Amino acid sequence: VQLQASGGGLVQAGGSLRLSCAGSERIRLYTVGWFRQAPGKEREFVVGTTWNGVKTDYADSVKGRFTISRDNAKNMVYLQMSSLKFEDTAAYYCAARSGTYVYTESRKYDYWGQGTQVTVSS
Repeated sequence: VQLQASGGGLVQAGGSLRLSCAGSERIRLYTVGWFRQAPGKEREFVVGTTWNGVKTDYADSVKGRFTISRDNAKNMVYLQMSSLKFEDTAAYYCAARSGTYVYTESRKYDYWGQGTQVTVSS
């Protein structure tokens, strides 16, 4: 499974961005998660969803502001981010794993895309 994240950029606090994760064909069968890592900090879970979107889990810090969605016909997973805060600044990664459980631990994910940088100016 190959993944490629895109859509990052510079945005003012309160603004919005949509990240995209393009996957190879098999991604439609996988649970996909978004993680982020700020300089000097550990990689942290943001949100994850099963292949059919039935199970979705959000980190408390992004609930109500971020929304994950997927278009399996296009092998795409999206992360819509709204009401962005300075503390959302990080490199964002999409990751995939087989199975139908949304783990929050990064070590549970087998496939990773490269990061896309999100910078929120205060």
